[in-house]
Amino acid sequence: MPDQETAEFRPTPERTSSSPWVIAAVLACAVAAAAAWWFWLRKAEPPVAPPPVAAAPEAPVAPPPLPEASGPQNPVDALAPAETPLPALAESDARVVELLSGLVGRDKLASFLITDGFVRRLVATVDNLGRAQAPSRMWPVQPMPQRFAVDGTGEAPTTVAAANAARYSAFLAFAEAVPMESAVALYARLYPLFQQAYEELGYPRRYFNDRLVAVLDHLLLAPEPQGPLRVKLTPVNTDVPNLRPWVRYEFVDPALESLSSGQKILVRMGPANEARAKALIRDLRKRVATGEIARKPAQ
Repeated sequence: MPDQETAEFRPTPERTSSSPWVIAAVLACAVAAAAAWWFWLRKAEPPVAPPPVAAAPEAPVAPPPLPEASGPQNPVDALAPAETPLPALAESDARVVELLSGLVGRDKLASFLITDGFVRRLVATVDNLGRAQAPSRMWPVQPMPQRFAVDGTGEAPTTVAAANAARYSAFLAFAEAVPMESAVALYARLYPLFQQAYEELGYPRRYFNDRLVAVLDHLLLAPEPQGPLRVKLTPVNTDVPNLRPWVRYEFVDPALESLSSGQKILVRMGPANEARAKALIRDLRKRVATGEIARKPAQ
């Protein structure tokens, strides 16, 4: 039975506001594990302490779970041999920080990433990017500066402010500066830790790198709407004043609002930033998809 620490990283059916701003994807994955980074673009809000116990993982919204197989569809040993010996997962932070510091620099590591429980955070986040919700307490990145910005105020529908995209410039530049080849090699060296964390989430006969490839393909299918995006505040039936309304925005367009958490992140970055993020995702996907079937990315 998984211990309490493991349970905290399981996805829960909570609502984390319809605008999860998180740069997730491409860097931490690139940076150490794989996640394509997916661009974690996270809104600035005080961290929420995780509950002592979380529910078992819900069925993923997208992509669908991979069928059970006798072995991985995208073997990681084709990328680089695993490091030996590796520390135990619960004691791996020091080694992971050491290796990530060598890859991106200690100052940038502290500025952009949360290294406490990094492997478990990264695995949970990658798995959740294809789901409807990606709880912010699991993100392995520091909060974004400023708040999510819209044009206008009040309860009426409005649009995402054009200036909002500038909030992600520093994260995008950071991700683009990560040497992808070295990052993927580091991911392969540490892969047994990521695989163990994935199994502890409740997938004992599945493989994290296969899930990563599926999630990257899913992110590449995110729409690329042009022009101002209309958003509205989620109605809340309460007399208590909401002191943080910026976490309650959702898309007016039901097709956009029905997207997974990861696809919403990309769309909310703005078209120019989304294009840059997808370029990194394609590069990462090309490197971690080692199987013959997986070599063809989603269209």
